[in-house]
Amino acid sequence: MKTDSDPSQPSSQLSDYFAPLALRVITPRLTLQLPSGPELYQTLHVIERGIHDPSQMPFINAWTDLPSPRRERESLARWWRLRAEWTARDWRWSGAVHVEDSILGVQDLVGLDFLKTRQVKTASWLGLEYQGQGLGREMREAVLHLAFTELGATHALSGYLEGNVSSQKVSESLGYVATGVEDVEVRGRLVRNTTLVLERSAWEPHRRDDIIVEGLDECREWFGID
Repeated sequence: MKTDSDPSQPSSQLSDYFAPLALRVITPRLTLQLPSGPELYQTLHVIERGIHDPSQMPFINAWTDLPSPRRERESLARWWRLRAEWTARDWRWSGAVHVEDSILGVQDLVGLDFLKTRQVKTASWLGLEYQGQGLGREMREAVLHLAFTELGATHALSGYLEGNVSSQKVSESLGYVATGVEDVEVRGRLVRNTTLVLERSAWEPHRRDDIIVEGLDECREWFGID
């Protein structure tokens, strides 16, 4: 156990016991890191200001339709639950997107039976006011770098609902290919959902050399890697 944490930094202290809090993925434009308590509060305010056009729903689970304060309570419960249920076999790293002192969204990286499958899945959202600036791609590139370069993933899954053009374009630009199409129920109606995969060999041409990962050594066992 580490003993040199800065007592003025609660997240630093907690990372002694929950090491994924120390993990950071840094690009020239943003940083991904699990949010602290005060940062979760900031994240709720980004959701409150809007993360998509209300006339459209980019998520299969239409959680943004929930009224306040139920939406905030369930969002907090989800983030706390992800940490409480974390195991080396099944984990979900839900990093807040930091630009300078602001939080702009969330980028998830999911590993299910990761040691056996070497497969990850990504999901994300970005505040409506921050969209259209290339940050969605930057977030995805950051988390794919973590998955492929640092964790040893062999392929990454994603997907998008019909009408979610921004997510579709990011995936296509990074080399994902469609693996299937299915109809899913969203807001009481059927919507076409396209599933995607990005193989490591297809990611390599897009690999960047300006992304830094910090704090992984402290939490490798948490991700089930040596």
